[in-house]
Amino acid sequence: MLLAGTVLLSSGCAVAGSAAGDAGRADGRTLRVVLTQEPPTLEPCEASLTGTGVVVRSNITEPLVERDPDSGELHPLLATGWKQTDERTWTFDTRTGVTFQNGEPFTAEDAAFSIDRAVNSDLACNVEGYVFGDADLEVKAVSDTRLTVTTEQPDPILPLRLSFVEIVPRTTDAEAKVRIPIGTGPYAVSSWQPGAAISLNRYDGYWGEAPAFPRARYVWRSDASVRAAMIDKGEAEIAVALDPIEAHKDTTASYPNNETTALRLDGREPPLDDLRVRRAVDLAVDREGIIDALLGGLAEPAGQLVPPGVVGHNDEIRPTRQNVARAKALIEEAKADGVPVDRQITLVARNGMFSGVSETAEALQYQMQQIGLNVRVRMADTATQLQYQLRPLPKGVGPIALLIMHGNQAGDAAFTTSQYLMSDGPQSTFGTEELDRRIAEADALSGDERQKAFAELLADQNKTVVQYTHLAHMSGLLGLSPSIRYEPDSATGDEMRLAEVSPAKAAQH
Repeated sequence: MLLAGTVLLSSGCAVAGSAAGDAGRADGRTLRVVLTQEPPTLEPCEASLTGTGVVVRSNITEPLVERDPDSGELHPLLATGWKQTDERTWTFDTRTGVTFQNGEPFTAEDAAFSIDRAVNSDLACNVEGYVFGDADLEVKAVSDTRLTVTTEQPDPILPLRLSFVEIVPRTTDAEAKVRIPIGTGPYAVSSWQPGAAISLNRYDGYWGEAPAFPRARYVWRSDASVRAAMIDKGEAEIAVALDPIEAHKDTTASYPNNETTALRLDGREPPLDDLRVRRAVDLAVDREGIIDALLGGLAEPAGQLVPPGVVGHNDEIRPTRQNVARAKALIEEAKADGVPVDRQITLVARNGMFSGVSETAEALQYQMQQIGLNVRVRMADTATQLQYQLRPLPKGVGPIALLIMHGNQAGDAAFTTSQYLMSDGPQSTFGTEELDRRIAEADALSGDERQKAFAELLADQNKTVVQYTHLAHMSGLLGLSPSIRYEPDSATGDEMRLAEVSPAKAAQH
């Protein structure tokens, strides 16, 4: 999944006495969260973007179905149940006694409207392309408490896909994205001061259990040391994405954040169009060394794009062990066959992608050069990096090794394979007809058959395609004030549920 927005530059001196008003004062009743950047939007249909979802999802708006981040199981939320009623149609029953933050009652008609607005409209919502692959849905409210959703083709994971559609009132603008969303969640937006803060108030009409904090306030600082200092100085209760050097503190908590880093190798350009060269790059990388030295040990070596807990993860795949001698031999073999292994490869990485990203790029450059490849590093801003990451891919730029970070919060390998492994996938540079066929076949399966099919094709990618040199399943580091209790999970980076935060004193009783 794409990380949202451009990292904002902010002064490292603006810790106390900031423009965010009462964000610098503790009252014990306002939960203060410091993010890395201002959300690009609060539009609910963009909540699959990390920068938006961390504020909106499960706080302001809610979906019909929610996914347990630990088990992967689906649970009812605004829907009370669902079933597949024919090959292409699913029926959902909706919860009664729920109201939106504007006082309007929630019905199945609102759910149908929200799905239609997010998936079938011209709004170009991120959820449409990322989750539904631009396929339209036929949605109908058959009563106040029941709706049907019919897909163009049989879709065994439609309930999972709908867990990404946030429900809004049917009075919401269907022609334009909204700035201040209205939902059924435990908090409502009270103000958004551009460049300063977003404030939420507890919604007293919430249908579920009331959150402990009556108010919440988000501010943002681009510097990780500033975010950490705000915890230390009592200016925030939660700070996201801290530097690994802070990991020793009692006020930090690490958690698997669903992100997997990898080098995407452009197989259309020599020398990376040669399978031996791509295998050599995979063998050249010292994953353990990079994790220990540059990532603070807060990651696990990766051998595939999906981590444990995601449908399709292959337990039998082991991360490639560094073997410089074997890698050199493959490069020499390719060179002897006329492959231009001395052609310059550009290793592109995005500034701020994760703590230590520039040092990681330099380590990868060195390790690739050690086996006989000619590599230069280009650190890019978000907009430039996206030009390399998404189709249509730039032309005339030579062979590219792109450092990517893929979010797996969807919980199913179908989202990964359609984006990153299909020959024409939005974030894939090439593929094979055989792998494309197997991806399509796996996506039509369910249960154990689905798990087995995706696991096998991920293993096959590593043997026959090798578009990726997998690096690490990443972890996040959260700053937590001693005044609160909160247990982060693998969804925290995309969906931080404020209702799960409690004052420390209350947690002890």
